[in-house]
Amino acid sequence: MRRIAIFCLMVLAAGQVLAQNVVSISGEVRSEAGPIEFANVGLKGTSVGSFTDENGRFVINNVKPGQYTLVISGVGFESYEKQIDATKNIKLGLISMKEMAIDLQEVVVVSGTMKEISKMDSPVPVDVFQPAFFKMNPVSSVFEGLQNINGVRPQLNCNVCNTGDIHINGLEGPYTMVLLDGMPIVSGLSTVYGLSGIPSSLIERMEVVKGSASALYGSEAVGGLINIITKDPSKAPLVSVDAFGTSWMEFNTDIGVKLKTTDGVSSLFGVNYFNYQNPIDNNNDNFTDLTQQHRISVFNKWNFERKENRIASIAGRYFYEDRWGGEMNWDTEFRGGDEIYGESIYTQRIEFVGAYQLPIREKIVFSGSYNHHDQNSVYGDMRFIADQKIAYGQLVWDKTVATHSLLGGATYRYTFYDDNTTATENSTGNNPDHVNLPGFFVQDNWNFSPKHNLLMGMRYDYDSRHGDIWSPRLAYKWRADGNNVVRLNFGTGFRVVNLFTEDHAALTGARNVVIEEELAPEQSYNMSLNYVRKFIINKSILTADVSGWYTHFTNKIIPDYDSDPNLIIYDNLDGHAVSKGVSLNLNYVSYSPWRANVGVTFMDVTNTERNDLGELEDSRQILTERFMGTWTLSYSWHNVGLSVDYTGNIYGSMRLPLLGELDPRDEFSPVWSIQNIQFTKKLNKGWEVYGGVKNLLNFTPPSNSIARAYDPFDRNVDFDAQGNVVPTAENPNALTFDPSYVYAPNQGIRGFLGFRYTLK
Repeated sequence: MRRIAIFCLMVLAAGQVLAQNVVSISGEVRSEAGPIEFANVGLKGTSVGSFTDENGRFVINNVKPGQYTLVISGVGFESYEKQIDATKNIKLGLISMKEMAIDLQEVVVVSGTMKEISKMDSPVPVDVFQPAFFKMNPVSSVFEGLQNINGVRPQLNCNVCNTGDIHINGLEGPYTMVLLDGMPIVSGLSTVYGLSGIPSSLIERMEVVKGSASALYGSEAVGGLINIITKDPSKAPLVSVDAFGTSWMEFNTDIGVKLKTTDGVSSLFGVNYFNYQNPIDNNNDNFTDLTQQHRISVFNKWNFERKENRIASIAGRYFYEDRWGGEMNWDTEFRGGDEIYGESIYTQRIEFVGAYQLPIREKIVFSGSYNHHDQNSVYGDMRFIADQKIAYGQLVWDKTVATHSLLGGATYRYTFYDDNTTATENSTGNNPDHVNLPGFFVQDNWNFSPKHNLLMGMRYDYDSRHGDIWSPRLAYKWRADGNNVVRLNFGTGFRVVNLFTEDHAALTGARNVVIEEELAPEQSYNMSLNYVRKFIINKSILTADVSGWYTHFTNKIIPDYDSDPNLIIYDNLDGHAVSKGVSLNLNYVSYSPWRANVGVTFMDVTNTERNDLGELEDSRQILTERFMGTWTLSYSWHNVGLSVDYTGNIYGSMRLPLLGELDPRDEFSPVWSIQNIQFTKKLNKGWEVYGGVKNLLNFTPPSNSIARAYDPFDRNVDFDAQGNVVPTAENPNALTFDPSYVYAPNQGIRGFLGFRYTLK
């Protein structure tokens, strides 16, 4: 019995010792919205951990005493780390976590209301894209980077010089406004050439508004707007570098450097350099498949710290590009001649944007922008020399009264335009365009209950050519709870006439421009319904975003390609046009290594006008797909720092511009898709390398995309007295040289390899 008693005492003593060698860690995890459930709580470098319950509370038991790093991660939240000394039981109390931008619902946006507001609270739907989105498929320009955004499509307008514009929900480029930090910096002539060279290292995020925004932003914001938000210099990394090359011998480099000159002044300097000098002709039409380009863009932004956090910033950019495309044996000595065909474009741009908050009690901010676009170009033996200057000023008063968030503003836009064509001539000679466009706007975002708010707005503009232009706006939002939001928007849009932006084909020399009558400004009436729903599924978040829209146009300016194959005839539509459709976006984030963003849009864009019999007749808009889809799928192996991104898009059939009834080319494009894959490996000390393959399916358009590529100066084309092409034995299909039959890039499959470096 004595031995048994001693043994029992020894067991009890050992148990007491073991009990003293383990501790517990407890706490409560919350965000501004409330407790965070199903958050993963663990000790770094160990398998010890737990999850938070429905009240955000957690307990980790049986922890051996020692020094640890506590790590907490939750779907849609920034990870939390804390050093702890676990020598005894620890009660950490309340732990606060911030929502992260990957969820994209509570991120701050400004484009929908011109005021900072969370995405979920905005009565106007705004799509937000962080730099990580564009890194999944690295590109050399903003223009290319938009290819994986649902409802947005970069459209090439010329097979030879590869210039293009941005379509939103099927509407052409002139209906899309592009902003830099809220200021209209890319507009008019530069919608064709000005979307390249914005250094990606300087982009904080990109906001996309689909639908009319003229009530706040005026002319051109008819189909939607793209707002490129640059980084705050005080919060940017000290150094960031992103460089890559492709197997086609394209080379792109982005560099960003943060400078701090004196107390209260910070600066961000960026450079983008792109070079491609490798003529390739895989489709054997004797024309370059991809335009040769040499481009440099230099950007500098300055922020000034002021009392009471008042705003003061200024930024400038210089852009130069030399691009050419044409016959494979073209050289600069043939520039502007009629011996060997080439399209050569020298472009210089200077841009400034700035904002200054007045030193008074009320929040009144003056913002301004200026850009000067100088273009020296030739299309075969036709010279196009253009000079454009746009100055824009805006004074905005921001006031909150009870449940009303008020905004009032005055704007002024001046546009100077001159070129060497008949567009700026009159009976006395050269007559440059001088357009003054003052405007005023008011807006009230009324939160009349915790779940409901109503936005009302009105804008008035006066155009010296067109007179008074009114643009009302109405938006209603119902946020049923944190996971369900409904938005209903009504608005009008307008666009004043800028003929030289209508279509690149007007500048190629392949067709002459005819203006039937004095053109009136276009008007649109837009209605959209948006529903956003968050689903929490097995510790993952799936966000579904569904939108439907209907836009009715009057006075739409339609380029007529069909009446005469040698002419582009511009006229206001004798009838109306309609753009309608529905889109769905699914965004999936999870504790698991998977992430996905998938979208699909169905649209129908038609023009209705009177035929020769006076009857209304519908026609499908040229170069507009009936459906499109986009996707980004990512998988990460966190333990080895490796990730893979699979991105792509698919487009439905489009009606293409033919040169007449005898044109043998297909009237409609096939369904086509561009798909890419990328692998990224994170290294130590801010380095990472990446590589992959673009255009995995090696899709390219037919080799006959350029009509009569062998006769670019139409030497063997016969015309009748009215200028119509006459069929001959050598030209039985009555064709002329025409590079505007284009819907997809001619660049096929290629590999790429690059690196990134960030010093914080």
